[in-house]
Amino acid sequence: MVQGTHQAVSRRFDRVVALYNPRSTGDGPGNARALREQLEARARGTTVELHETQHAGHAEELAERAVTEHPATLVVSASGDGGYHEVVNGVVRARRRCPGAGVCAVLASGNANDHARAVQDRPLVDAIVAGATSEMDLLEVLVDGREPRYAHSYVGLGITPVVAVEFNQHDLDAVKESALAVRSVWRYRPLSIVHDGHRIELDSLVFANIDRMAKYATLSRVSSPTDGTYESLLIRHRSKLKLLASVLRVVRGTHEVASRDEPYTFTTGTPMPLQMDGEVHRVDAGATVTVRCVAGALTVVR
Repeated sequence: MVQGTHQAVSRRFDRVVALYNPRSTGDGPGNARALREQLEARARGTTVELHETQHAGHAEELAERAVTEHPATLVVSASGDGGYHEVVNGVVRARRRCPGAGVCAVLASGNANDHARAVQDRPLVDAIVAGATSEMDLLEVLVDGREPRYAHSYVGLGITPVVAVEFNQHDLDAVKESALAVRSVWRYRPLSIVHDGHRIELDSLVFANIDRMAKYATLSRVSSPTDGTYESLLIRHRSKLKLLASVLRVVRGTHEVASRDEPYTFTTGTPMPLQMDGEVHRVDAGATVTVRCVAGALTVVR
């Protein structure tokens, strides 16, 4: 649930643009159409547009264009976390030219709906009709000084985000949960980074803007995307049995995490996948990566 330092604001939306992937695993198209029907009935005078995405990155392009054309646009992503990741980055890019433009929302329609579960406590259509918005923090990721990307929920490398992706694809009980964790641990190989001049062999490093990652893993019971801080979770490389125990502690919300407001910078010792909201980005060996929290970077419906 959203809570923290950023005050809620009420506004009326004249234009809503809903984006969906017609080939997604969830019912993005159906959910987008249902949202349009509900808003046409309950928010008369609001223009609702539906747009299909055609390829990876297209939602980012469409979101940036929609907000550039009309800065007061509400962009809704009828998707999971990955589709919403693109929309958030598109709106942030538009904001560089028009500060404060655009409002975002996610209409949960995928396997991974971590963000919606963590921050939405009522149906999206009710929140839109009420015009309830607030400012949300984002995690900024800078790799070798290139254009930054932004994560709405988490940034991770190592086994924890891998397990999260596995968990999001299944309905779990305790037995299935443990079996998936064992399988992921058995196949996993450690990574190496340099942080503050020290080389660290690790099995997982996660930076979180929300309290949960995958519907079964509680990272922190106090984390909020509106408090100006983020949580970090580090699992150093150890034996397979100790790694399994650590993964299960993460799943059950008992693993130690640290709350941070300062940036975290590290250099990769090997090539590695970096996950942002479930989207995988390859990072070369020797790359310098900085993760930081940007407080109040995005206006969202809540």
